[in-house]
Amino acid sequence: MKKNIYYIVLCLIALGTYSCQDLDELNKNPNKGEQTHPELLLTDIQAKTFQVEGTSALYASRMIIQTGEESSYQYYKWGAGSFNNYNVLRQVTKMIEEAKRLDDPNYIALGKFFRVYHFYQLSMKFGDIPYTEALQGESTALYQPKYDRQENVFEGILNELDEAEALLSPEISISGDIIYGGNHTKWKKLINSFQLKVLITLSNKTTVGSTNIADKFNQVASRALISSLDDNAQLEFQDQLGSRYGEFNSSSYGSSMYMASTYVDLLKGLQDPRLFVVAEHTANAASEGLPVNDFTAYNGGNPADNYSEVQETLVKNGNISKVNRRYYKDPTNEPHNVLSYWEVEFILAEAATRGWINTNAATHFQNAVRANLMFYQLHAERYTDYFNETEIQNYLNQSSLTLEGSVEEQLETIITQKYITGFLQTGWRIYYDYLRTGFPEFQYPQSLTPPYRFVYPNSEYNNNTTNLEAALNAQFGGNDGIRQQPWWLQ
Repeated sequence: MKKNIYYIVLCLIALGTYSCQDLDELNKNPNKGEQTHPELLLTDIQAKTFQVEGTSALYASRMIIQTGEESSYQYYKWGAGSFNNYNVLRQVTKMIEEAKRLDDPNYIALGKFFRVYHFYQLSMKFGDIPYTEALQGESTALYQPKYDRQENVFEGILNELDEAEALLSPEISISGDIIYGGNHTKWKKLINSFQLKVLITLSNKTTVGSTNIADKFNQVASRALISSLDDNAQLEFQDQLGSRYGEFNSSSYGSSMYMASTYVDLLKGLQDPRLFVVAEHTANAASEGLPVNDFTAYNGGNPADNYSEVQETLVKNGNISKVNRRYYKDPTNEPHNVLSYWEVEFILAEAATRGWINTNAATHFQNAVRANLMFYQLHAERYTDYFNETEIQNYLNQSSLTLEGSVEEQLETIITQKYITGFLQTGWRIYYDYLRTGFPEFQYPQSLTPPYRFVYPNSEYNNNTTNLEAALNAQFGGNDGIRQQPWWLQ
């Protein structure tokens, strides 16, 4: 009996000693790792960030219409937006933490880029957002972050892009990179080019914080930039589960989604072959067997008209085009670009026209249009013949593609061509360009005007009320409306 008690006491002493010294170890789940290499996080972050953003922006930007019911995006009646970008930002935060643990500057640099990308998207969507205090719930138990003024957010992301560009080290490899395959030079080009995108977004402002926007643009434009289609920041799709094109098999392309006249008429007026790759023949044209390149075979519906009227006057009469089926029938279709060579060249053309840089705006403009046409030559296989060198040059030779006249007239030409390139590419960029420039002209019911922003999510009203109310009072006098104008447009 004494022997048994002796052993029990020894066990209790040992257990007590172990508990005091290694209680944390006992609480750890051996089947769930608490550390991971940042390359594993990078792959998933990239796949989510570079995915196609869907049709909402196309409705808002007058590229498609709905005829079966009223689309809130088409008729400018949308409400609350989503803070889903913060879900990706949590992964980005973890990737940066793991990179710091491994003392790897490259994953920190890429983490800063993805922070910038998602904070930019959030601020463009809402205005003021949680930024400096965001994403600290796990590290400091800060679950109700304050909102930063939009100007401070933009100033911060410009600084983070400078830091990211400086951190990238070619001596240390980057694994898990499904965009550039670990190519440091291309990442530098993307980081610098994205900074130009952020700066051109602020074309209606002179400064952001203490930074002169035009001077900063001129400085960054002298760095390495995206300079060919090979540099495109794009996600290529594979015909396997989880890797297919984002709109593949999407039910939203059912019987009631059609092309908008704003977009179709613009392409028809320019005799633009990109019409062939984004739209289908009308039912009448298909029954007549008209060739692909017959521009009379395409037609769109007015996005300002009542959806039932379009149904009665165009759909039932077989005189309206649907979206080209390759977008929802082809599992690989075309790569989706977060930032492309043609967009960078459009940005440079605009900056040169505004006098921010001393380069030839017409050259940048021609480079941009050519690059986008060549993109479809590479990725719209059924339509390659309409994008050969002769066809491209004939298109570029049109007088309507000459940059001349006033600065405003030149900007209209640049932004209109930039708009054409946005069909299921770069998400809401085309709509934001319209808000800041007014080009091209959008049609909408006279009783409505285009919204400037989204309403904050209901979750913020429930979980971060005090800080949200302070942000609304600082921006809009307490009014959380879609037509309240955020700082970047003021």
